[in-house]
Amino acid sequence: MTIDRDTILRLLKPLLTLLVLGVAVLVFWQLYNYYTYAPQTRDGKIRADVVPLAADVSGRVEQVHVRDNQVVRRGEILFTIDHVRLRNALQQTEAAVATARATLNAAERENRRYQGLADIVSGQQRDDRRSAAEEARARYAQAIADRDLARINLERAEVRAPVNGIVTNFSLRPGAYATAGQPVMALVDSDSYYVAGYFEETKLSHIHPGARVTIRVMGEDRPLSGHVEGRSAGIDDRERTTASGTLLANVNPTFSWVRLAQRVPVRIAIDKVPPGIDLIAGRTVTVSLDSAGDARTVGLGA
Repeated sequence: MTIDRDTILRLLKPLLTLLVLGVAVLVFWQLYNYYTYAPQTRDGKIRADVVPLAADVSGRVEQVHVRDNQVVRRGEILFTIDHVRLRNALQQTEAAVATARATLNAAERENRRYQGLADIVSGQQRDDRRSAAEEARARYAQAIADRDLARINLERAEVRAPVNGIVTNFSLRPGAYATAGQPVMALVDSDSYYVAGYFEETKLSHIHPGARVTIRVMGEDRPLSGHVEGRSAGIDDRERTTASGTLLANVNPTFSWVRLAQRVPVRIAIDKVPPGIDLIAGRTVTVSLDSAGDARTVGLGA
């Protein structure tokens, strides 16, 4: 019995159709499990600690030693406050120390003299001289403290970088008035870069501290490597508030047909950065755990 070519084609068409359909279903199932169970997210950001810098003393800015977007090292001078007033304040306190020292010496001599005249002067007079010496000693200690504070203020007129970092959003110019405690510039700590990955709660069971991570920065073709440091202990419940005048919880009812998984922040340390890639706080990244294949297997088994 011979089978002609047309018969073979008629038999192969449904088989090929079933094969293609089976492959499509398998691919769809793998993608579904990957995006549902695999520990990966496209919702990630590069983060860094930002140090708001302010002067310790108020005064006119005398010199600015840096510019916007400049890389600085810890201890490097950023800007200086006018030294004239601060140096004058130090001289005044040094003069006050000298005056207080002279007053203390005179009070102590007077106290010793009166204490040696116990048979001539009254006890009340001796007590008065002893109290005067103690007060002079206290004023002398206060004068020394004021002098030390004036020295600290003079030293702090030079504002230095507390960390290694990059000056950003900087527009300070000589002649501007800096108020103590009021930030005038921001310094991005270059040693504090990390990635915050916002993972769906359905994937948290596969995320553990120390797990290796691949980080892909949007716009870059080379990945970064890192590891999981930990995850957030809590997120805000936007459905719950406290009613006015009572301590009872006020929960807004939700009647959505689709329940969306909450996203939980996971902190990821950056271990290796390829040359030529700039770490900029706020850049968007995609985070994938290197054990994503195991997660897909778990998803299929479930």
